[in-house]
Parts: sequence; structure tokens; C-alpha cells
Amino acid sequence: MCDEKDNLNKKLTEKHLELEDDIETLEESLGIWTDAITELSEIEDAFKTNEKPELQGKTILDVGTDSVKPLYLALKYKPTKIIGIDENGFRPFELEIESGSKSLTETEIRLYSCSLFDDVALNRIREKEGISGKFNFVLVSKALHHLRTNKCIEEHECQEDEECCKYGFNERNVFEKLLSLGERVIVYEPLKTDEDLDKTRGRGDNFTKNELLKIFNYLLENQKYKVKFIRPQTFDLDKTTFDRVEQILRQVDVICFYAEEKNGK
Repeated sequence: MCDEKDNLNKKLTEKHLELEDDIETLEESLGIWTDAITELSEIEDAFKTNEKPELQGKTILDVGTDSVKPLYLALKYKPTKIIGIDENGFRPFELEIESGSKSLTETEIRLYSCSLFDDVALNRIREKEGISGKFNFVLVSKALHHLRTNKCIEEHECQEDEECCKYGFNERNVFEKLLSLGERVIVYEPLKTDEDLDKTRGRGDNFTKNELLKIFNYLLENQKYKVKFIRPQTFDLDKTTFDRVEQILRQVDVICFYAEEKNGK
């Protein structure tokens, strides 16, 4: 009798743990959907070309995609095609977005497990999707800090789990790569406040204020780029406005800006 009761308790405990995991997964998925709505409302002005976002007939590459923003963009603005890439693969609900979107919108949404720096895979994707030149837009939403290098910059002996490591960021390599793929690169990026829950070993840590200042200084000094802040204030980045950037970075927890080549090529 005691054995039966113990077995029943064990099964109930196991089922309870399974349900807790399911609830946690559902809460995480719901958070992605609701966050995407808020974030897109803060990003969409970066798509403006003639005083309003005009995306019909346009193509978008979504780097580190959450798979939800592409669907919202497709439903609201009707671009021709959105390609989402993420080197870590996709959750089941994200793949359902890809397949289910066909009945909701004429925009083609495609998801690929691919690194931004995998030139061979990217070229295959572009060829398959009929993208011969640049995408009209490259969106990097909450993913720029995941494009860190593979080299720790801390002066310590790196542990196997890399938990205490901090990888560097090569702004030249990253933005040259992004702007080789898209006419306009839109960045929506959180600042370092608390621990990054999406941290991937040493590579995922959010940017500090000084790291972001270094990025903006590079973009400013590279005179072939035009940079425009969208959030929290709208202004062009130049030598007369650079001092505003540091003040802004002390006051906010997220920024949005875009970069494009001045000659539009």
C-alpha cells in the first residue's frame, strides 16, 4: 500500500514539474509576442523614407529574429519578403509563424538557422530567395550585442563555461558586414542594466555606455555613413550632436538608430 502511494506521489510530482515547465515556456512565448508589439512601435519610424514607412515592394533581413516582428511588419506594411536568420535555431511556435503566415499575408516570411558571418550559407539563402543585390533594410533588434567576437577581453584565465568572460566587439567588421547586406541597417538595442537573461556564454552580454559610445564614434568618424537616432530622440549624428549621445545613454535603457551609406550604394 505504501509503495503504491509512493509511486502515485512520484508520478504526481513528475507531472507537476512537467506542467511547470510547460507554463514557463508558454509565459516566455507570450512575452516574446507582447514585447514585439511594444518594440516595433519604437522601431517603425526607422523604416521611414518619405515621412512614413513605405515597405511595399521592399525586402528585409531580420538578424537574430524573434520571428514575431516579421509577422507584424508583414501584416501592417506588406513588404515583399522578410528573411529571418538566427544561428541558434527556432522554437516550434516560430516555425508555425513561418508556415501559418502564408494564409495571413502575401509577404513571404522565411526563417533560416544561419550566422551573420557564414558567407557561404548566406549566399545560398540569397540565391534561393532571389535576392541579387542588397536587402532594402536590415533589422537588428536586441541582437547587436550577440555579434561579439570569439575572443575574451578580460585579463583572467578563461574557464570552460566562459561564465565570467566578456567578448569584445569589432564595430568595423560588424557594420561593414551589415551594410554590405542592406541599404539601411536599423538597430534596436538595450543598454546594460541588469544581467542579460539572453546571454550566450561570454558573447551575449549587453553593451555598456562606453561600448556604445565607441560604436557611435566609429560610425561618426567613418564619413561614408549617415547615422540617425530614432529613439529616445530623433536627430542626425554629427560632430555637433555627438555630445548629446553620452547624456542620452545615461538616461535610457534602450536606443534605436539606423545607419546607411551616404551615397545610397
